[in-house]
Amino acid sequence: MRILFLGDVVGASGCSKIMNNLLNQIRIKNIDFVIVNAENAADVGVGLTKEICQDFFNCGVNVITTGNHVWDQKDIMNFIDKENRLLRPKNLFEPSPGKGFQVYTTEKNIKIGVLNLMGNVFMKKCDDVFEISEEFLKKYKLKEDYDLLIVDFHGEITSEKNAIGHFFDGKATLVVGTHTHIPTNDARVLKNGTAYQTDAGMCGDYDSVIGMNKDNSLNRFMKKDSVKHFPAKGEATLCGVIVDCNIETGLANKIESYIFGGQLNSV
Repeated sequence: MRILFLGDVVGASGCSKIMNNLLNQIRIKNIDFVIVNAENAADVGVGLTKEICQDFFNCGVNVITTGNHVWDQKDIMNFIDKENRLLRPKNLFEPSPGKGFQVYTTEKNIKIGVLNLMGNVFMKKCDDVFEISEEFLKKYKLKEDYDLLIVDFHGEITSEKNAIGHFFDGKATLVVGTHTHIPTNDARVLKNGTAYQTDAGMCGDYDSVIGMNKDNSLNRFMKKDSVKHFPAKGEATLCGVIVDCNIETGLANKIESYIFGGQLNSV
């Protein structure tokens, strides 16, 4: 079982790269299941829309995760309650629309749990992620409630991501970080069998400042004339991880970074 997880999709550039290439990449890489974090996929670079979700589902995406920008496009609040394939962070304050965890059954009758979490450090206020994770693991068990468990941890700082990886080690198939938009070079299988990478990177134009127009971003840092951030529009790179999963144990046999096209173009 091979799972492709793609990091934060940024703007029209990232969306276009996915819609024009994903189906072919699924075939070439022998992918069985695709998860995409799309919290920056809207044209303005924050939030996502119902139309983007439907486009992604039509081109091979099985599940969409999000993060702190999940509500930035207001129409998504009504759509998320109707669409089980779209998740928001489980530790958002309740009551919040939508769900942060769901189990999906594949055509081969494999049950894949997807858990969406958000960090607490330098992020919007939400419930304590370690308390929520501890409660989750008391309620749900690998190989009892699902065959595989994928955790998207949307967070700002490396240490918090490292810690959550070790917290889930042996209890999840994959823990992968999102939010910082730059892929880290630390993909590995942890001691107890969980695949891990600190950040998946983004699906967007890397000739930018984390996906946003570089000239405008520089002006903002230098306190010169600038406008609100807007996405860079050059060719996007798709970034994420591919995990080879062991269905018998629910753990990972192998993880590799996935980079395709654009500025990075290592595949």
